[in-house]
Amino acid sequence: MTDKTLLLFDVDGTLTMPRQGMEPNMRQALIEARKKVKLAVVGGSDLVKIVEQLGTSLEDVLSRFDYVFSENGLVGFKEHEPYPIKTIQDHIGEKKLQQLINFCLGYMSKIELPVKRGTFVEFRKGMLNISPIGRSCSQSERLQFVEYDTEHKIREHFVEELRKNFPIDQYGLQFSIGGQISVDVFPVGWDKTFCLEKLSEFDTIHFFGDKTMPGGNDYEIYEHPRTIGHFVNGPDDTIAQIQKLLL
Repeated sequence: MTDKTLLLFDVDGTLTMPRQGMEPNMRQALIEARKKVKLAVVGGSDLVKIVEQLGTSLEDVLSRFDYVFSENGLVGFKEHEPYPIKTIQDHIGEKKLQQLINFCLGYMSKIELPVKRGTFVEFRKGMLNISPIGRSCSQSERLQFVEYDTEHKIREHFVEELRKNFPIDQYGLQFSIGGQISVDVFPVGWDKTFCLEKLSEFDTIHFFGDKTMPGGNDYEIYEHPRTIGHFVNGPDDTIAQIQKLLL
């Protein structure tokens, strides 16, 4: 390991359980790792959610990582300095944005689930986060949806329809399964690989993520030629792989 090596982490399912806070054993593992290499985090969620999961405040999180990227890197910090922000509405235009939102709301209105709650479309700076159950569901309802989605492939079919109705050559959008309950929609190239342009100083980047299969929101960065990809099946596995790597 050299000062040109970086460990880059996904958040949900990698550093924390989905939408949960970081456990003390993970916090200590990162403290030990940072004595040897620089650390970065990249999540699809907005900055508020990432801060809720990884620390007590933005300043606290920025003090724990050398780089912090939310919304796949559209919002980012190097140490405590922010990068300029890009927005999805500026990139694709209001007309296409509304066509997409209207389609998603219409499609989800025809889906029957064990429960539905609220906030089905969350508008972020660099993406739309679309949730068939609604992001205001409780933790138990979230887990119920995970089980139902695994059996009925609700989000997988949703992504197929989005790709069919919004062809990439006309809309320039990508669609991926994000987290446990949602689908992420973002301009081509605005997946998690977007953060790599801010990390050009590193010769070796180890990326750790749990949604590394095709269609998952870690897939592109996991497979990217600039990264060494590590699939993890939860925070405990992440700790084990960090410790093995840094031996």
